[in-house]
Amino acid sequence: MRYLEHADPVITLTAGPVNAYAEVLRGLGRTVLYDYDPAFQLFYEGVVDKAQKAMRLSNKPVILHGEPVLGLEAAAASLITPDDVVLNLASGVYGKGFGYWAKRYSPHLLEIEVPYNEAIDPQAVEAMLKAHPEITVVSVCHHDTPSGTINPIDAIGALVSAHGGYLIVDAVSSFGGMKTHPEDCKADIYVTGPNKCLGAPPGLTMMGVSERAWAKMKANPLAPRASMLSIVDWEHAWSRDKPFPFTPSVSEINGLDVALDLYLNEGPEAVWARHALTAKAMRAGVAAMGLSIWAASDKIASPTTTAVRTPEGVDEKALRQAARARYGVVFSSGRGETLGKLTRIGHMGPTAQPIYAIAALTALGGAMNAAGQKLMIGRGIDAALAVIDADA
Repeated sequence: MRYLEHADPVITLTAGPVNAYAEVLRGLGRTVLYDYDPAFQLFYEGVVDKAQKAMRLSNKPVILHGEPVLGLEAAAASLITPDDVVLNLASGVYGKGFGYWAKRYSPHLLEIEVPYNEAIDPQAVEAMLKAHPEITVVSVCHHDTPSGTINPIDAIGALVSAHGGYLIVDAVSSFGGMKTHPEDCKADIYVTGPNKCLGAPPGLTMMGVSERAWAKMKANPLAPRASMLSIVDWEHAWSRDKPFPFTPSVSEINGLDVALDLYLNEGPEAVWARHALTAKAMRAGVAAMGLSIWAASDKIASPTTTAVRTPEGVDEKALRQAARARYGVVFSSGRGETLGKLTRIGHMGPTAQPIYAIAALTALGGAMNAAGQKLMIGRGIDAALAVIDADA
């Protein structure tokens, strides 16, 4: 067998960045227009319109010119004031991490934290809001990617809205891969990007901002202005008649334009369905091979990432190295508290196709067997195929 240790991987099945669609890569090669060229200003406005349609927003979304971590930090810096009492919901590494940003801008931080293989219970949120009526901002990560788990943001959002609070949602690795939109969950700031389920490279943030959030940010004298972290500066940048605060990422906008076309033309429901089917097939194969997913139940397992628990005695890093070297398949590690405890297989964008579940099971099972696990890979593949065939 020719090992591929020093060659490019054949298949990238990570939790992000993910493979970009071929059409998106071609889009990145379009002419880089001058940002004040009327043709580009008109084009940019059109891309924002497409993003608005995809995100099902009643107002214009914001595009920030940096990968979505920029948008998440900007949300904390712009919306949270020193007088706010923030409730951070932590069901994983990324949800916990937002609390560190929140604490930077307000000393008043409360938290609900659950084990990182579980999800936030809306009843716990309701109880906290009743016990602390002073809470003004709630933050939650929809898909906490290092755990492969999903939080019930629509139910949480309804509670926060009834309370009169502002909701910040991290939907970076969920939007485009499942049914979720800013207004569905009553988010005041909803942060996502094209580099996960939309199958484009990292480099942009897409953000839904409610009218009340705009008002709060503009009234906050500490909200960044004339800064990379500014959201306020970009409020009207979608318009062909308004200047950009600084040079936008022209090539990334070219790619986003194509990614949005692909998403809207295929149909969001069809895109969500193939993400869900791929993940369902993957989970069935994992179980049939005698492995288990990290999530406490299938109910909270993400359709965009499957996190597989590392068996006792297996070196998770060596496992991923073997999958790459032997099969040319790249997986993701955990992060923070989940590092070494699980392997993440992404089902996003172009790799959200059932055939990639078969490839993932083959590489994962083969690497596990190389580590001495003695798994029945064929059983896993048969179980995955049964799920795929039942959907045909």
